[in-house]
Amino acid sequence: MFFVLSKIAWFVLSPVNLVILLGALAALLAFTRFARIGRWLGLVSLAILLLLSFSPLPRLLVLPLENRFPQQDAAKGPVTGIIVLGGAVGIGRGDVVLNYAAARMTKAVELARLHPEAKIVFAGGAAHLVTQVTMTEADGARALFLSLGLKEERLVMEDRSRNTVENAVFTRRLVEPKPGERWLLVTSAWHMPRAMGVFRQAGFPVEAFPVDWLTENKPGDYVRPYLRAPRGLSVADDGLKEWLGLLVYRLAGYTNALFPAP
Repeated sequence: MFFVLSKIAWFVLSPVNLVILLGALAALLAFTRFARIGRWLGLVSLAILLLLSFSPLPRLLVLPLENRFPQQDAAKGPVTGIIVLGGAVGIGRGDVVLNYAAARMTKAVELARLHPEAKIVFAGGAAHLVTQVTMTEADGARALFLSLGLKEERLVMEDRSRNTVENAVFTRRLVEPKPGERWLLVTSAWHMPRAMGVFRQAGFPVEAFPVDWLTENKPGDYVRPYLRAPRGLSVADDGLKEWLGLLVYRLAGYTNALFPAP
């Protein structure tokens, strides 16, 4: 039920969707006795759309998230396993498809080569609410890892999870971590605080290894505009989703803190 409700809620609350819905409502009101309200609502919608499309605001939303868990020295000590969260890979027309979060996958391969004794655990099933799929993210991950030279015996595929909570719970059951083992968690930097909180709450101690940065952590982040509207809107979506996710997960008891820290 939580998965279904979260998908529906985010469809409405996603910044891009919400602005479009407000704009559509404004257009409808323009033909009624509430035309004045419609004009104001239209202006507000346009202002929000411009801010999220071109201003530095989306970058400012993700900056605190990305700065929460710094990337550590990859070569520091032996590693039992490398856990990669889904959201970056799939299968399309029979071939591997990567999206803008592809650094999760490429960094996992890099870490796998740096630590040849470590298991590579991928957590990700099919997180579609309506569409029925026969191939999961794990299928895409397996195909990619094998094509890049990783051995089948090193791969552990968790192919049932649909969100971060299930990533943590199902992966813990699958690998049964033992005291003293070292597990690295690889996911996008802006997603790392929520992921770490969920894994801790699930009783799976992992070390954060963030990738896929959306900011540079330089003064320019505060003033540099986006030159392409889709990019700004995409970053705004990611940032607002994480802040809302942190709040909802904390209220639901899925994380151990409102804003997990190292």
